[in-house]
Amino acid sequence: MTIAPERQAHTVPRERPMGLLDIAEMVYREFPGHRVEVLAGQLTVTPPADPPHGDALTDLTMALAPLHGKETRVIQAVGLWLPTGNDDYAVPDLAVVDADHREHVVRFHCVDPAICHLVVEITSSNWADDTVKKPTAYARAGVPVYVVGDRRQGEVIVLSEPRGGEYRARAAYRPGETFTLPGDLAEGLVLEVDAVLGREPGADAG
Repeated sequence: MTIAPERQAHTVPRERPMGLLDIAEMVYREFPGHRVEVLAGQLTVTPPADPPHGDALTDLTMALAPLHGKETRVIQAVGLWLPTGNDDYAVPDLAVVDADHREHVVRFHCVDPAICHLVVEITSSNWADDTVKKPTAYARAGVPVYVVGDRRQGEVIVLSEPRGGEYRARAAYRPGETFTLPGDLAEGLVLEVDAVLGREPGADAG
């Protein structure tokens, strides 16, 4: 009598369902130059901004050059991990972080918000994200100062004193004015509203 060899059951491993970060990575690779973020559990994709946006960002980076040293660094488009959701992260236009930021990467190439002193957003097509979603997200993350160059409204908003998931202090500045940042991080550093908004000095506020 021949005994047939016992057959072993073969199981097909199940593929792990795609999460938001998987989709974010895929979109990032498929659409170079777009900014991909997860805010309040929602994937957001922002197309490349217009030249005045980039011009304003360069002006502001140069203005913040005194903060780019041994203690802090001024970095464009650094990922910032957020506490507002399991996969939430933002990519601010500009951030001032601790100089040892490479040692504080948390997840998905994003740094711990605890090492972030300042974030800046200059609005483009993602106006609602910068002015509605991100103030809450950055405040909950404990970012001390959030600067919004609101090109739609023609003003610079400086938010500070994050407590209880919101910023308790708010200051607004119009074209032609100058302003300083709260706290002692940039003590004595004067910034121009026109530069943040990407306006030529003396241009019509419109």
